[in-house]
Parts: sequence; C-alpha cells; structure tokens
Amino acid sequence: MIATLETRLGRELRRGRELEPIAPVSFYAKSMGGRLVVHLDADGRASDAERSSRRVVDRIERWAARLTRYTAESDLSALNADPRLEVPVRPTLAAALRAGRSANEASEGLADITLLDARLVAEGGADPSLASTAIASREEEWLISPGRRGSAVVRRPPGLRFDLGGVGKGWIADRAVEMLAVWPSAVIDADGDLAIRCAPGRCWDVGVGDPRSPDADLAVLRLSAPAGGYPTRWGVATSGVSIHRWQVNGTLRHHLIDPRTGSPAETDVVQATVVAGSSLRAEALAKAAVIAGAVEGFALLERARVRGALILTDRGEVLALPSTLALLAG
Repeated sequence: MIATLETRLGRELRRGRELEPIAPVSFYAKSMGGRLVVHLDADGRASDAERSSRRVVDRIERWAARLTRYTAESDLSALNADPRLEVPVRPTLAAALRAGRSANEASEGLADITLLDARLVAEGGADPSLASTAIASREEEWLISPGRRGSAVVRRPPGLRFDLGGVGKGWIADRAVEMLAVWPSAVIDADGDLAIRCAPGRCWDVGVGDPRSPDADLAVLRLSAPAGGYPTRWGVATSGVSIHRWQVNGTLRHHLIDPRTGSPAETDVVQATVVAGSSLRAEALAKAAVIAGAVEGFALLERARVRGALILTDRGEVLALPSTLALLAG
C-alpha cells in the first residue's frame, strides 16, 4: 500500500443536477506509520464532526497499537515471539488475522500476511536464510479457531510469523467507517487505504496520484450513491513499487513480496489502484495486481469482479478495466 490517494471535495448530484460542493470537516492525525484522515459531510455540524472524528481516531490508535509489528508490546509481536505452536490471541488480533485470511483468498494467495521474515530480508535487516525458512514454513497451513468472547487460538507451523501491514490498515479503515454510521457520508483514509460511505444523491471525488509527478493525477474517480436509494460503500486502495524501496548490497528492493518466491516481486506494474466494496478487499487486490504483473493482474481483477481498476506499467501505459470508465470524473 502506498499513500497516493487523496480524498477531495465531492459534489452533490441529484436528479442529474449538479449542486454545491460538499464541504467536509476533515480531521488529520499521524497513525500507523503515516497519515490518518477522517472526512465527514458535516452539513453545519462542525463541532459534532470533530468530536466524532476524535473518538474514531482514538479507537483506531488502540487497534493499531495491538496490530503493529514495530513495538514489542503489541499483541502481534507477542504472537510472533511466542515459541508455542498454539497461541491464544485476543479479539482484535483474532479479527485482523481472519481478515488476513480473507485477503489471501480474495487475492488467490498473493496477499499473504505470513511473510514477515521475507520482508525483513528484503529490507536488509535479517539473515537471507530466513526467507527460505519462511517459505518452507508456509507449506503447512496456519489455522485460527474460535475461543471465548471473541478470542481465538492460532495454530501455525514452527517459525511462521505474521505481518499485517496494508491488510491491517484496510481492515481498520473498514471497521472505523462503521463507527461513523450516524454520518451519511464519511471517509476514513488510513494512509491511503480508503473506506468510503456515500449518502444517496452524493459523491466523493478521489484523485489517483501519479508516482512520476507528485502534483499530477492519473485519474479522478467519482464514487457516488444513486439518489433515492441507500448509502453505498466503497473501498479504494493503491499499491506499488515506487516507494518503500531500499538499496541492499547495491540491489534495489521494494516491499511487495511475491509469496511464490519469498523475494520482492519482479513485475511490470509500477502502481495499481483498485475500487471495491471494502478497503480490505481493495488493498489485497491492488497488492496482488502489482505482484502478478499487468496481464495476470488484470485477469485476477476480472475474476474478482472489482468495481474498477487502474494500472500504471513500467512502459508508462495507464490501463483500466472497462468498468472503471463509468467512475471517472469529468
């Protein structure tokens, strides 16, 4: 996942007539190693919107603290450090791990949360032999079984460790936007993974950034809900190889690990943006499209029946699924 998406002011559309732009109240915070933004269509209730935003940001911080791999005190780090093959986990981590399994299934195995050691090797911060050990440990499936009051028991082969990463952000974004159900139109931007709810007759415009030019967009997506219907949920995520890159022994590496090799993906896709029904699903499929490459990635996205997708290749081509054309603004 990369933070190349920026939620912009939407425009209210009703019965084919363009009305005044939505002026959302936006609340910004640093979270999950990046930027967290809450956008609400406040409709004159700015003080209420700020209170709601603060509450949801506080909750996101608590979830993120349990799911991060960057602190030893997190539930995820405790699971990864536990030598037992069966480990009880608390409800938040259990739910996020189940989301990771769903992401893996949706992406046909390419969005995999069990590649922590391969990621550390790619960053140059671990013994290269760990990558092959991690791949070998994945030959045996990990399982999660229900426990009491939302908890669970994780069963995994020796040496298997988890990295929730973008999957965790997508899951958090989806869960957070549900907390804002009293607001007809809301956006959670979890460092570029967007969970969007749009009220009937309204829309949000989402700019898809061009990694070749920080001030340019590849496209602007207009995500709406039909007038007279029900609120519509959207998820938008972008993944790519243009950031989170390192030089290791003179070799340029990136963070998207191909689970088939245990190494950074060799791909002709620079960036993929996916529009789906949830942030989690969009994030997993955007990552999978980059790892798979343009041809296989588009085929995967068509099988997944995503709502839209844009791919930028290393040849400078901008490709789109046909369904995307109906989502383009202007």
